[in-house]
Order: sequence, then C-alpha cells, then structure tokens
Amino acid sequence: MELFKHGKDFKMDVLKEVGNIGAGNAATALSQLLNKPIDMAVPQVQLIPFEQIAENVGGPEKIVLAVFLRVEGEAPGNLFFIMTPEAGKKLLHTLAGIEVSQDGVFTEMEQSAISEIGNILAGSYLSSLADFTKLSMMPTVPGLAMDMAGAVLSYGLLQFGEMGDDALLINTTFLEGEYEVEGQFFLIPDPETFAQIFEALGVPLEHD
Repeated sequence: MELFKHGKDFKMDVLKEVGNIGAGNAATALSQLLNKPIDMAVPQVQLIPFEQIAENVGGPEKIVLAVFLRVEGEAPGNLFFIMTPEAGKKLLHTLAGIEVSQDGVFTEMEQSAISEIGNILAGSYLSSLADFTKLSMMPTVPGLAMDMAGAVLSYGLLQFGEMGDDALLINTTFLEGEYEVEGQFFLIPDPETFAQIFEALGVPLEHD
C-alpha cells in the first residue's frame, strides 16, 4: 500500500495501539453485557491484503460465523467479526451461559444472541476508535451469516460495494477462568480512510 511506503513500522505501531484499545474496550463491553469478568489476551494486530482475509480464517471454503457491518461517517469502511461455529457455540454456552444445541445448527435464539454480542463488540470497538481519532464513525445495523469464508466476504462486497485493498486484522481471545474463545476483527477501511485516520492522529503521512 502506497501510504505505508514511508514509516511503515511507525504507522503499524500506531495501528497496533488503536487495535489494542479497541479490543480492550470490546472485552469490557462483553463483561458488562454478561455481568461477569471477561479478560482478554494481548491481541495480535497486523495489516493484511484484502484477498488474504479468507486464508487467515482457514481458507475460502472454511465454514465461519460472521457478524458484519458498514462503518459510516468521516472514516468509512467495513467491519467483520469472524469466528468458527464451534467458537460461537462456546461463546454462547461458557461465557454467556446460554444452553445451545449441539447439532451444529444455530437456532433463531442463538443467532439473535450472537448477533447482539457481535453488535456490542463491534460497536464498542468503533466507539473507542472514534474517541481515539476524534473522527465520526457510526456502525450500520449488523448482518449475521454462517457460510464459507469466501462466500461471506463476497456477500459483504455485494452489500457494501468495493472495499479497500488492506484490512487491519485483530486476533482477539476472550478469557473467563479456564475458558477461552477466539475471534478475529477485520477492519477494512475505504481506500482513503487510513490516510484520514493518520492525519487525525497527527501522524505524518511521509514519516521516515
């Protein structure tokens, strides 16, 4: 990406800090929602090309559970929260205390609960990013899908139109006692949004 031609390490440090704050606030929001302490492992933050998103969740044919939404405002883009169906069941059962079916199918109640949890996590992440950058960032009503990763991303493209070339990947592990649930946030800013974020944070675009 041309924007990262100068000072890539410095800019990545800034994005990692943004990712850490966002993921930390997401864990806090989950704790408040479930009324129990939820910890979080230090998230891994990296920048990947859009076409590598599916590979990072197990390949284009890997069945995943995804909450996705459009980010509107001064820093537009798209946000996906992706986990395996098994992780989704564990999130509902061990963290949220909801009795879940074991047949691999998500009931309407389970889908509603996952969608609400995903909405709260995504909303808290965007809220912290907006506070950090002082940019207006508003989530649309989220969608929920369980399908092959490639199909989920293709559907997102159809819903939201062209996406940016790069995604900010935040690997997140939520912890409660001996239980852990892994999920991945993918923030896919529109082509000009990374520059807007850096400018808002006072990061020189030509930083050496």
